[in-house]
Amino acid sequence: MGKGFQVQDRFAGGAQYIGGRLRPGTSGHHQDVVDPATGRTVLRYELAGTDDVDAAVAAAREAFPGWSGLSPAGRSEALHRLAAVLAARAEDFAYAESLQCGKPVKLSTEFDVPGTVDNTSFFAGAARHLEGRSAAEYSGDHTSYVRREALGVVGSIAPWNYPLQMAAWKILPAVAAGNTIVLKPAEITPLTSLMFAQAATEAGIPDGVINIVSGAGREAGEHLVSHPDVVMTSFTGSTAVGKRVAALATSTVKRLHLELGGKAPFLVFDDADLDAAVNGAVAGSLINTGQDCTAATRAYVQRPLYDAFVSGVATLMESVRLGDPFAPSTDLGPLISRQQRDRVAGFVDRARAYATVVTGGEAPGGELADGAYYRPTLITGAAQDSEIVTSEIFGPVLVVLPFDTDDEGIRLANDTPYGLAASAWSTGLYRANRATREIRAGCVWINDHIPIISEMPHGGYGASGFGKDMSSYSFEEYTQVKHVMYDNTAVAVKDWHRTVFGDR
Repeated sequence: MGKGFQVQDRFAGGAQYIGGRLRPGTSGHHQDVVDPATGRTVLRYELAGTDDVDAAVAAAREAFPGWSGLSPAGRSEALHRLAAVLAARAEDFAYAESLQCGKPVKLSTEFDVPGTVDNTSFFAGAARHLEGRSAAEYSGDHTSYVRREALGVVGSIAPWNYPLQMAAWKILPAVAAGNTIVLKPAEITPLTSLMFAQAATEAGIPDGVINIVSGAGREAGEHLVSHPDVVMTSFTGSTAVGKRVAALATSTVKRLHLELGGKAPFLVFDDADLDAAVNGAVAGSLINTGQDCTAATRAYVQRPLYDAFVSGVATLMESVRLGDPFAPSTDLGPLISRQQRDRVAGFVDRARAYATVVTGGEAPGGELADGAYYRPTLITGAAQDSEIVTSEIFGPVLVVLPFDTDDEGIRLANDTPYGLAASAWSTGLYRANRATREIRAGCVWINDHIPIISEMPHGGYGASGFGKDMSSYSFEEYTQVKHVMYDNTAVAVKDWHRTVFGDR
């Protein structure tokens, strides 16, 4: 892939996008955007402060009446234009995403960017289908109907693992429904969120509809969530931070949408296609270097297939190619930072005291030593209540445990506070259907793990949060339902008035 632009030049105006233009932050603190494959700083910028958040919210508030008052067809046309701009800039987006995250270019090119373009096209169509319930005379004397109306200014916070897609997941349903938005991306990965907002301006979306504040969570993020002019907060990130966001949002009685952590089970019954399960486990656990809340992290394998599954996964993991994210042959890139790599390594090193590291479990040396790389890691022999099984590691680590009966397998799969995603592997219709009914997760895949589509919702149970991204179901988060009721009698004194004055 050609390097289509110089990052320093592209963001010379600053890393805040407010009211349709780039501007510098005003916090007095600076942040480096680091290429995790090399440790090289690619951009240094001034972080957003509270004044920048205030300016962004003011711009969004000013833009709201015009944008929400635009017809659904008008918003739809604008989003269709945005999809076209994103598609035309696909190479630049893929380059920037791989640069700031360390994603293999084949992942950013084949998954992140086309997925974002497809999301945009989907919401361009969905903008025209914000329908309420059909009119009816439920009381006999009145006609009722339901309107779906935009909320106002949405303040959203996106994570660093999928900066482009998560920005799109936050922005698109909000603006398709007629809201305006201030998005805070992770301060270490702001590039593609800023580019998305620039593309929206190029597509003719009015200034102030989409604003980006690149700042630290403690200052910019908390001020955004607490802002009195922000009527809704959508947050994707860890469960621990989600609790803090919820507390701040509750203090100002905001609408709240949370997509939090996960510890996805990968349940393999003894009638599963073994080759399919092995391939699915490696792909599902290593996607985005394991930095995915829906990644397969806990494989439960029925005992007749257990040994063959472990052997097959170990062999396939050892064939995965680590390397330069921009090399077409690279399968696995670095983790987001050396700090995250060391965190993952800590989990694995502690697990050596009570489990077996079958393969991986180390950072590579040589030409990859300067990057935040960690080898694909397979662990067996851990107890169900051990840290490596229960905690979200967010790295290329898969733990495999055996089970005997179907009841035990489903019980183990559900033995977690999380409930974002899961998969079950079986050639039996009854087993597969039972898994979809009984596994408590927002998404249950059968004989696959990871694929998502714009038309279907994404969101979890329990400690994985609540509310939905993508699909028309996301409009439940970003619209207010209003009941409108018309009197049909033209009678001045209604029968029910006697409960307040007079007699029948």
